[in-house]
Amino acid sequence: MSVSKTRQMLVDVARQLFAKNGVANTTMNDIALASGKGRRTVYTYFSSKEEVYYAVIEGELERLSDKLDEVASKKIRPQEKIIELIYTHLSMIKETVVRNGNLRAEFFRNIWTVEKVRKNFDEDEIELFRKVYAEGKADGEFDIDNVDLVADITHYCIKGLEVPFIYGRLGHGLTEESSKPLVAKVVYGALGKSSNKLTR
Repeated sequence: MSVSKTRQMLVDVARQLFAKNGVANTTMNDIALASGKGRRTVYTYFSSKEEVYYAVIEGELERLSDKLDEVASKKIRPQEKIIELIYTHLSMIKETVVRNGNLRAEFFRNIWTVEKVRKNFDEDEIELFRKVYAEGKADGEFDIDNVDLVADITHYCIKGLEVPFIYGRLGHGLTEESSKPLVAKVVYGALGKSSNKLTR
């Protein structure tokens, strides 16, 4: 098995153990046993359990980043792309947290640790928003004076919605489909265009 495949396998095994038992109740020895590798192999790739935890979070964020890149590359109008990026971000964050069982508690308890690890992801997402807003501005779809600022605000607004979205506290009783026109109205209004003009 190649170096990269061995490392990825260890990360996958660790994620499953963290999800089942929690980070605090998982040891490096547990990871070695569950992976069928010796402790020496685990320590070849990771100096500590904290480093393994960082790698697990990075792996989950890479999944989200890949999905956002897919949306950004779609041949759809910029205003449609913005709404899809927003919903993809929130849905993928929720799916990631839900599927990771006991890792959920660590995600919320160690939010500042997660913040350090997700710095690159955040920067990449802001850049995606910049590109879409610049495209929409060039096409006359968005009336934006400062693309960089609007991209920053969009990213941090979505980030602030993650926890309430995960817990189902947004738009109580609304489905994703029924909430999209309402969200679009808010977003399009902020971008200086009416939803009627944008959906014609």
